[in-house]
Amino acid sequence: MTAENPASQEVERIRQEYARRSREIAPDFYALDRPANLFARHGQERALRRALEVGGLLPLAGRRFLEVGCGSGGWLGLLTRLGAEPQRLAGIDLDGERVAQARQHFPEADLRSGDAATLPWPDDHFDAVVQSTVFSSILDATLQDQVAAEMLRVLRPGGGVIWYDFFVNNPKNPHVRGVPPRRIRTLFPGASMRAWRVTLAPPLARRVVPWSWTLATVLEGLRLFNTHTLALVRPTTTGATP
Repeated sequence: MTAENPASQEVERIRQEYARRSREIAPDFYALDRPANLFARHGQERALRRALEVGGLLPLAGRRFLEVGCGSGGWLGLLTRLGAEPQRLAGIDLDGERVAQARQHFPEADLRSGDAATLPWPDDHFDAVVQSTVFSSILDATLQDQVAAEMLRVLRPGGGVIWYDFFVNNPKNPHVRGVPPRRIRTLFPGASMRAWRVTLAPPLARRVVPWSWTLATVLEGLRLFNTHTLALVRPTTTGATP
């Protein structure tokens, strides 16, 4: 019997980890009626708009966007708030239940359940490909490389990758691993990259935001206590696997 591909094993591990999170994390843990979550979402939207503007991707009308690891559609919602047309949105996620939830919010979008290492879209199809906290959930470097290559394959010439992920490790969660900017550069070799340090550390935000939104804004502006990278990656050559 042929041994299972390590990347395939990693995909299965991620599926099991998603199932564990569904069982053990309260459904409202990331709900926007929690002040710290709403604060983080506002910061994400501002950072996303900045990256889109720097990338020359505004206005969003008429452009195609793909979110890798779309979940229930959180970042697709940010894109529509900034002017993206729902019928030009696409997303993929390993968790079929979350994809079903996303379809309820975005019935016109092309949303699929599947593995981002083999994207079901043609070459040069999207103006931008977005990923939010996907790569920190992939512990296998080979699978990371495969997903990044697929993101580049479906990206049209002149398009950009919008990256949002944490760069620090979570000592309480061995199932995720921070992705530093130097690793982003190796995932997309030869590409230009603009990166910003964003998002106040969630444990700190959960303590500070309910007490003082203003203080949390000041702390986030200092960037010292921020834990995520928002990056715009612009490949010099798109449509081909690096």
